[in-house]
Amino acid sequence: MTDEQIQQFIQQAKSSGLSESQIEQLALSRGFTQADITAVRQRIGNAALKTPTEPVRAPDASDRIQSPESPIPLPTDNPTPPAQSTAKSPDARDTPPVFGASLFSNTNLTFEPNLRIPTPKNYQLGPDDELIVDIYGNAQQTYRAKINPEGTIRLENLSPIYVSGLTVEQAEQRIVGRLRQLYMGLNTAGSGVQAQVSLGNIRSIKITLIGQVVKPGTYTLSSLGTVFNALYAAGGPDPDRGSFRDIRVYRANRQIRTLDVYDFLLGADQKDNIRLQDQDIVYVNHYDTRVELNGEVKQPGIYEVKKGEVLKTVLAFAGGFTDRAYTASLTLRRNTDKELEIGTIPALKIDAFVPQRGDHYVVGSITERYSNRVTIHGAVFRPGTYALQNSPTLKQLIAAAEGLREDAFMNRVTLRRLRTNLDPELISVDLGKVMRGELADFPLQREDEITVLAYGDLREKRTVTLQGAVNKPGLFDYADSMSVASLIVLAGGFTEGATASRIEIARRLRNDTTGLPDNQNIRIFQFNLDENLRLTDADARFSLHPFDQVFIRTSPRYETQKMVTITGEVRYPGRYAIRDKSERISDLIGRAGGLQPEAFLNAARFVRQGEIISINIREILQKPTKSGNLLLLTGDSITIPRKVELVRIRGEVLNQSTVDYNSTKSFRSYIDESGGFTSNAQRRKAYVVYANGQIQRTKRFLLFRSFPTPEPGMDLVVPAKPKREENKLSAPERIAVMTGITSLAAVVLTVIRLF
Repeated sequence: MTDEQIQQFIQQAKSSGLSESQIEQLALSRGFTQADITAVRQRIGNAALKTPTEPVRAPDASDRIQSPESPIPLPTDNPTPPAQSTAKSPDARDTPPVFGASLFSNTNLTFEPNLRIPTPKNYQLGPDDELIVDIYGNAQQTYRAKINPEGTIRLENLSPIYVSGLTVEQAEQRIVGRLRQLYMGLNTAGSGVQAQVSLGNIRSIKITLIGQVVKPGTYTLSSLGTVFNALYAAGGPDPDRGSFRDIRVYRANRQIRTLDVYDFLLGADQKDNIRLQDQDIVYVNHYDTRVELNGEVKQPGIYEVKKGEVLKTVLAFAGGFTDRAYTASLTLRRNTDKELEIGTIPALKIDAFVPQRGDHYVVGSITERYSNRVTIHGAVFRPGTYALQNSPTLKQLIAAAEGLREDAFMNRVTLRRLRTNLDPELISVDLGKVMRGELADFPLQREDEITVLAYGDLREKRTVTLQGAVNKPGLFDYADSMSVASLIVLAGGFTEGATASRIEIARRLRNDTTGLPDNQNIRIFQFNLDENLRLTDADARFSLHPFDQVFIRTSPRYETQKMVTITGEVRYPGRYAIRDKSERISDLIGRAGGLQPEAFLNAARFVRQGEIISINIREILQKPTKSGNLLLLTGDSITIPRKVELVRIRGEVLNQSTVDYNSTKSFRSYIDESGGFTSNAQRRKAYVVYANGQIQRTKRFLLFRSFPTPEPGMDLVVPAKPKREENKLSAPERIAVMTGITSLAAVVLTVIRLF
């Protein structure tokens, strides 16, 4: 094998679920030595087979069941994992599984023998078993002897002791008898020297699995391995053709046991799961009869049937019927010599019905149909479903529902009934007369549905609306004799600014239109109410009607405080409440104690709703009647900073910078100080943004330009020239233009020739 083949084989083995230690054990079981594994590890540069944490040892009973004894496959052999779980084809998705197949394909089950148990009494020793002989008492010694192929062990200088084929108890008697040559009176009373023989490492045995198994071959197992251990190593019986109920064990050319997997799956019976011996043969026969069971059973699947078993046995295999199973009969689909046939098996014949090969049984479900159901809804104390035989009439059904509610509508009850063709019909009954005995009690039928209406079901939901100066305005359920005061209590009372002297009610018109003009469709009521919710004698008799809308007004001079803010160089900066609707900017500055000496009025800013509004505070203070002295609104903000002695130059200049303000410098001086205009500068559009937000642009008269006057805190901005938009025609457009010109020229020439 080349290095690439070895690497590919290792990768395939890992993808099959094998660990590195299991790969090494697999190699050892197939004839490789420890030296071969070391050489392979060196060849691949220790990339795939890493050094294990424990020394590699020969396989013993503590190892997992090994794979079949066959040469290590080349990468082209495409090895498969021990537990095959290949996906089903699309055509087989609806096919139920073969009962018992999952037992041998479940990766969580290994069936490995338990080695941490006392040695079975009937365990027979053989070559490669290890015996541990402990001498204790007045003499102490421990011997570990391995049984050689001749069936003997050697202790000290004694002659070989033959123990092959003996049990551990028999071997102990023979060994102790021979050791008495070295230890006088061994295991006798009063000698003071005792000996005990136990089993150490156990041997491996070779088992052959043939017949209808997934992976037939010879396997190396622990000597404690059973038939299930061997079947699991080989993947179990083939689900397509192997029998799960006829598994035979041969020893010395003689059949010694037949295993039925169903005994274990259905009853946990392992009486035939015997311990195997070296060179035993496990043979899996073809299945004889299989049937398929689907539908309302607890475990649908394909089941194998022995001779003498009946359909009742197959149903027991599937766990019996589900709660919704239709047990009166089963549906059978059977193969004949030429075609399929359908049959029905009554429940009385299930116990004696004999299945045949290929039978397909389907257990149906019960229908969604009630044979004795009547239903009552609405204004009864316990609506629901009742049995017809217990309540055969309308009056008895109402009594079973614990009677009518107080709001039940007695003039008519609606009964929905199905005709013989299942078409529904509605029947009306005078419930009051039936309950009073004036009419005969109405007989009911299966699936009758009775609805007893309440008075509230026959009218629009009655509500009243309260709006205005209350704590919880909204929609409220109407109640008889509801007054305005009680409605206000439900709404949490008046708000702080409510006025009780002007309550207004809007009412819908129904029948009473006395005193109303023809074009008026709403009646308006007004009355007074004090803050303690006391009505006058006339108003106390006023009750609300359904769908009235009540309005509570707010006092005309009541309003919440509206705040403005002034910061910066004033004596008392902070937030101020607007005193009246005529208060202006100059009034606010006066309330703030006036300006500080350091106030720079040219940079004062006025902000309303996040937008800077340009104002001239100096002119406002000198002439309060000037139009710039704005009325204050809630949220307004005035900022009066200190004098800023900087000028910022930005835009299309060679060096954007911030410089100090100098009253002797002109507009062009600041431009020159920043390096002058760039080639992309639009000089005639240069402008300044003063500290108060005002903007002044460069003006031009004939050939003369007038630049803005510099001030402290201003921003000098030189905009860029707009990008020229190329208006070149594409090739098709040019061709179209030339064609049009040519056509026009031809037309002109034609006209000239005609005239």
